[in-house]
Amino acid sequence: MRFEELGPNVLMFVGDDYESVATAFLDGSDVLLVDSLASVADARWLHGVLCGQMGKTVRAIAATHFMSDHIAGMTLFPDALTIAHRHYRQTFLSQNQRVDELYREPQVVFDSTMKLRWGQHELHFLHNPGKTMDHVSVDVPTADLVCVGDNIVGNIVYLSKADPVLIRTAIGRIRQLGRSTIIGGHMGRFSAAVLDNAIHYLDRLREAVIRIRVGAPLHEVADRIASIAIETCVAPSVEPASFERQWHQNNLKVIVEQSVFALDAFASQAGNA
Repeated sequence: MRFEELGPNVLMFVGDDYESVATAFLDGSDVLLVDSLASVADARWLHGVLCGQMGKTVRAIAATHFMSDHIAGMTLFPDALTIAHRHYRQTFLSQNQRVDELYREPQVVFDSTMKLRWGQHELHFLHNPGKTMDHVSVDVPTADLVCVGDNIVGNIVYLSKADPVLIRTAIGRIRQLGRSTIIGGHMGRFSAAVLDNAIHYLDRLREAVIRIRVGAPLHEVADRIASIAIETCVAPSVEPASFERQWHQNNLKVIVEQSVFALDAFASQAGNA
């Protein structure tokens, strides 16, 4: 577990479980959290640092998306105002590894956009569906950063049950904000180049899967997809981290189990007919 200062009155915390990220915005002794880590143990550490060591009080917790690995702290700060997009419940119910004990009903829900002034910073909450339908990008122009949740996973993406086109579109919207620091839902902070890297990975993975689905015998498709190396998908400048390698393998399983890019393969064949 680690934390670092990203700028005046902005701290980033990275937990042990899933390397989940929480970003703290400070207004004197008051704190607004964007996401709150993945486990009770990590959330207790966050509580100990912010409240015990620093003497702060968490007044509000906003979720980039309502999955269990990002909302663990909500139950440990019972007096904090909870904020989420209005599709939060659909996301919570549809996740693969739901932890009902971490669920806490959000007290403020919004639809497309919301602005909130917190001390010296202004937070722009922008609905940006991609990995999930409730995904929110939290743009902070005053800190030149944006919290993007799981619309990227480091230099790659995680497909899960999402539409890859929706993920790509979401990343494109984040690029348009023009921020120099990108805070992912996992791993930590990145330069703006991470967005191009994630799109590169998604496009190369899609191309590789389409080639296999179109050209390989049906009985070989699953094994060939499972053997796609991450090195053939990441941008040339990227050395994949172990976390990215793990989630690339998860992507390959998802692609086989959910027939991801099968429609794209069909469309490519129809277009060549």
